[in-house]
Amino acid sequence: MENNVTDILIHIVGLGVTDQANLSGEATAALQGAGLVMGSERQLAVVEHLLSDSQTTMVLPAFKQLGNTLETLQREGLPQLVVLASGDPLFYGIGRWFANNFDKGQLRFYPAISSIQAACHQLGLSQQDVDVISLHGRPLFTLRRKLKQQKTLVILTDKNSTPSLLAQECAAAGFDQSTLWVCETLGYPEQKVSEFSVAELLETNQSFDPLHVTVIQTRGIGRVFPEFPGIEDTAFVTDKGSGKGMITKREVRLGILSLLQPAAGDVIWDVGAGCGSVAVELAYWNEKARVCAIEHHAERQSCLEENQQRFGVVDNLELINDRAPACLKDLPTANKVFIGGSDGELPQLLDQVWQQLPEWGVLVASAVMEPTRQQLLQFLQTHQSDAETETLQIAVSKGETLAGQLVYKPNLPVTLFKLTKQSCK
Repeated sequence: MENNVTDILIHIVGLGVTDQANLSGEATAALQGAGLVMGSERQLAVVEHLLSDSQTTMVLPAFKQLGNTLETLQREGLPQLVVLASGDPLFYGIGRWFANNFDKGQLRFYPAISSIQAACHQLGLSQQDVDVISLHGRPLFTLRRKLKQQKTLVILTDKNSTPSLLAQECAAAGFDQSTLWVCETLGYPEQKVSEFSVAELLETNQSFDPLHVTVIQTRGIGRVFPEFPGIEDTAFVTDKGSGKGMITKREVRLGILSLLQPAAGDVIWDVGAGCGSVAVELAYWNEKARVCAIEHHAERQSCLEENQQRFGVVDNLELINDRAPACLKDLPTANKVFIGGSDGELPQLLDQVWQQLPEWGVLVASAVMEPTRQQLLQFLQTHQSDAETETLQIAVSKGETLAGQLVYKPNLPVTLFKLTKQSCK
């Protein structure tokens, strides 16, 4: 949103998990001093007794309309307003949207007990020992990246992530011995906390109040989703059968991940992503990095999409069904790039990627065939003056059985090139 609202002071007031507003003195003063109060119908009903007849209320519009609404209110001369939130506005709440779209000087936040805190206190869980996930408005399979051994997950849900569906995901991930708690209408007189096994939720048609939090303690053998970098090749959907096809194999992939050193805030391009093994691992282990996987081949793109869903990397992995280098100008600027395939346009691709990289940006490329290796070697030599360079060759031999005997079958060696951009020396 382009923020043209600069003159309104916005108070964002958390109500807590209760049927009665649980407000501090400062929050109460902000609420009663605002000419307009926005919130859901339920939230407005909770604070109705605290408002005067001169105050106006409004059901909070959807975010797409909220900016225009606020601009209209500013033109009408409204000096300040209150936006109601359920618990802590800045923990999986509406406060994040305001913080991202408005100057901090315009905002005042008033936190209260959140449903996450309330659920942890009901179950005696220390918050530093749990992982909080919001599936509200997100695909159910985004849970998969969090399903690991011995985890306690506190989950904000919607109609597409009911307790029974969460139990199905646990069972499919090999955590069929997990325990799930459903915490309904926390803070209200009808509050209810129920404990279930995975099997019980799979066998029941029980419905739950929409206002609930689900807590999962993962137990079981697991082994479906990775616990550490280096996902098995056979775990990926490919265009040539199990563990084969257009993927970067595990041993080489680990080398690429190590050379790229992905970090929070990175924007990473995987050019010629194939079926997506590198892109998936980059996104899977780095939730706060943004990964763009560029692949124009239709069948490989389909496999890439399946792998994105299989590993639940939807929030931070963007699939680009197009051909590089032409499509790169339309992508967010990358600070790290891996080139795994170039479709015969490697020299032009290297030049274009290098030009857009910022100082200290990283380019990693791989070569199997000798012409590709020579092109990369020439590029590396050309940039000795404005790059830190590194190259290595990975040759892997894998054990197989032949006539009842163990033999090691060599794969073609893969050469990796890394260039870190610097000012000219």
